[in-house]
Amino acid sequence: MVNDEDCVAIFHSVHRVIKAEKILRARGLNVLLIPAPRQLSADCGMAIRYPYELHSEVRQALVDLSLSVTEIWLMRAGKYQPLA
Repeated sequence: MVNDEDCVAIFHSVHRVIKAEKILRARGLNVLLIPAPRQLSADCGMAIRYPYELHSEVRQALVDLSLSVTEIWLMRAGKYQPLA
């Protein structure tokens, strides 16, 4: 379940989403592997959920490791909003 102020990161493949989860958890970040929400398009069917307050850290960790994210969405007031 995705709660308000949670982010959802979508990747191109299951391999990338699993690798991202492993790396982010190793860095001590509170992330969770979830089925991609139906409202969002996801090629692999899986996504990573994390609290918005960790967005900068998560984004930087993924950039540092050259793991490209297809999309990142923020749940706010029950609706998904794209994050740049």
